[in-house]
Amino acid sequence: MLTTKSTPYFFVGPALLLFLAFTVYPIIASFLLSFKTKVMGEFTFSGLANYTRLFSDPLFYKALGNTFIILIVQVPIMLLIAVILAVFLNSTLLKMKGFYRVAFFTPAVTSLVAASVIFVLMLNTDYGLINYLLASIGLEKVGWLTDPFWARVSLIVVTTWRWTGYNMVILLAGLQSIPHSLYEAASIDGAGSIRKFFAITIPQLKPVLLFTFILSTIGSFQLFDEPYNLTSGGPNNATLTLTYYLYNQAFGYFDFGYASAIAYVIVIFIAFFSWIQFKVVRDD
Repeated sequence: MLTTKSTPYFFVGPALLLFLAFTVYPIIASFLLSFKTKVMGEFTFSGLANYTRLFSDPLFYKALGNTFIILIVQVPIMLLIAVILAVFLNSTLLKMKGFYRVAFFTPAVTSLVAASVIFVLMLNTDYGLINYLLASIGLEKVGWLTDPFWARVSLIVVTTWRWTGYNMVILLAGLQSIPHSLYEAASIDGAGSIRKFFAITIPQLKPVLLFTFILSTIGSFQLFDEPYNLTSGGPNNATLTLTYYLYNQAFGYFDFGYASAIAYVIVIFIAFFSWIQFKVVRDD
């Protein structure tokens, strides 16, 4: 029979067992697997062989460079737009706020497979809507998904479209938590809208901005759906990301040991950049 002391463990137990089975065990197993290679159909311990191979793999560096490009270019643009939209939706002068919030947030909950089909049709070089509009005004067609540079641009645009509204909602919640009395005091002191934005809004939003930066950094290192559905990592591996490369090694070549090593290098990168962001925005 259950006693008063054992009752909480009875209810927590199933969740704990599921957590151990589907979270803790896979993490430990994949870490151990990163030190093994498959020989004659069996995994054998090979020490740091997978990590040594990784740092001499040109495709890994290609995927790492593509991931950094997305992180450095896409994340600041996305968060800047998200801040602007959040301030816009927080205005007391705006009507139909609920409609705009839903409209901007919808891409984050839209099936990316369905959205990718639309984007592929729009960005097609020969019969896509975008190139049709460009040709109608006398401009040359652009290889949005076939040219390495424009494929990266297309990937950045689609990723920004998908996640800007998600970050906007988080920033909007942060804006609504800022005491209105701060703005009233600033108005009495003669501060204008721009001064209020940089002296009150941004400093008060610092913890929320840090949170969105870290989430976006993690998302950049885990970017998979967009390149998989739009470009399949091409052309010429121009949109190959770290997570997509991990997927290819694991489920394309069934090299699970090497894929596990890539996974833990991604974890190290995420931890390092999150630590850097904490250091940069911390209060003195």
